[in-house]
Amino acid sequence: MKTLLYITDLYYVAKGRNYYGEDLFITSRLKPHFNILIAHPQQAIAFLDNADFLVFRNTGSVIGYEKYFQDFLEAVKQKNIPTFNSFDGKADIRGKQYLLDLQGLDYPVIPTVEDVAEIHQFGFPEKYIVKIKNGADSIGMELLTKEKLLNSRPVGKLIQPFIDFEYEVSFYYLNDRFQYAMYAPNKEKRWELAEYHASPEDLEFAEKFINWNQMERGVTRVDACRLRDKSLLLVELEDLNPFLSLELLPEEKKNRFIDNLITALKEIAPNTNVPSDYLA
Repeated sequence: MKTLLYITDLYYVAKGRNYYGEDLFITSRLKPHFNILIAHPQQAIAFLDNADFLVFRNTGSVIGYEKYFQDFLEAVKQKNIPTFNSFDGKADIRGKQYLLDLQGLDYPVIPTVEDVAEIHQFGFPEKYIVKIKNGADSIGMELLTKEKLLNSRPVGKLIQPFIDFEYEVSFYYLNDRFQYAMYAPNKEKRWELAEYHASPEDLEFAEKFINWNQMERGVTRVDACRLRDKSLLLVELEDLNPFLSLELLPEEKKNRFIDNLITALKEIAPNTNVPSDYLA
């Protein structure tokens, strides 16, 4: 069997998400198919020579070890090690600049600016969300009144209007193929999720961003909010290490996703008996 280096932080604590539980479940299902090495994201470079390929999973935000992460990416490139995800996405793996880029291309994203002088585009709502460009897991995010925003005049951050939406919904893709969707019926409890039955119109929305990103392989989560007029706006395009909320899926769909993941991993690890196609 090929050796898979599974990179995760089993000690990372995130509100409403059981990172270590998800990764222990996934690796238990991968074990019959691959030799598994589990490494912490800040120790992964030392194990690269022992692996045929790697999976980058629930590592939490890389903001706390950016220099090591960049060294890790360079080492992976130099050693030509296949990765999953493939680190070639244009979205969260590179920070939040893509929200401005997509807005400039007229994609349906939450309105976003960098300069306080531009907030007139929002119609002057009373509250604003301020995010750091390389943030994740709500690190560095602030909810400010217009007065506090104008007084603080943040630099190098993104500014968005605080939108009164109905709920948040996420669409999960594996190698550009839709797998399942989850939503938060109570927007005040964004990680209390339930299965969501996506409509063709929902998937048309999500696939605009999947097609734009052009990531070679991996799992992508398209996070959106449903507005009062029933339209969707992109909140985040997570193409580095999206949490999957697998424990909330019905057994059949959870098993189908894992089978599809195993198939996808075997496709990048030679000589591993790849099935002819993904499960429908």
